[in-house]
Amino acid sequence: MNDMRKIALPEQLCRAAEEKFSHRFGSLEEFMEAALNELLRDDAQRMDEQEKQIIEERLKALGYV
Repeated sequence: MNDMRKIALPEQLCRAAEEKFSHRFGSLEEFMEAALNELLRDDAQRMDEQEKQIIEERLKALGYV
């Protein structure tokens, strides 16, 4: 994961994020990386819950649950 990409964000948005989160993150890049990782984790967790529901429904249909 050493490859990096450049993205463009509005200056005002960057400044607001730096002001609000500078005490928790050393840079805007660190903040954005943490935020994106958190969003991806939430999506994965939601997917796991959906998969679990599908499996439970299949087990019920087969009479195991």
